[in-house]
Amino acid sequence: MAALPLEGGCLCGALRYRIGAAPLWTGYCHCTSCRRSTGAPVTMFVGAATESVAFTGGERAVFASSPGVERGFCAACGTPLTYESDRFPGETHFYISTLDDPQSLPPAFHVFYEERIRWLEIADDLPRHATVTGRADGE
Repeated sequence: MAALPLEGGCLCGALRYRIGAAPLWTGYCHCTSCRRSTGAPVTMFVGAATESVAFTGGERAVFASSPGVERGFCAACGTPLTYESDRFPGETHFYISTLDDPQSLPPAFHVFYEERIRWLEIADDLPRHATVTGRADGE
């Protein structure tokens, strides 16, 4: 388990964040929307209770990427940082690669596996969910 608080930020260093509570979950996302918002063949998130999150310095810009979904990024350099959705009230999801120590939080599952890029093979034994997350509440 990673030491708290978890800290991270954008490429230019203007926007920093801190997560003060234990992560809710970690997982890969293969959905088309996440791929397009980052330019990467797969993304990985850490879920945090929104009440445990603080942004320090810089300005986080927000883009409504689809109904009920907002993606946050650094207004200065454009680094994608967050995902927030009406589907997950009270949670802020951070792209794990923006953490100062992303190695401390390994993934627990894959979601939207049906949308994966077929030439990318990730050799692990983690659960693969066709669409929604592997969370116990079924969301």
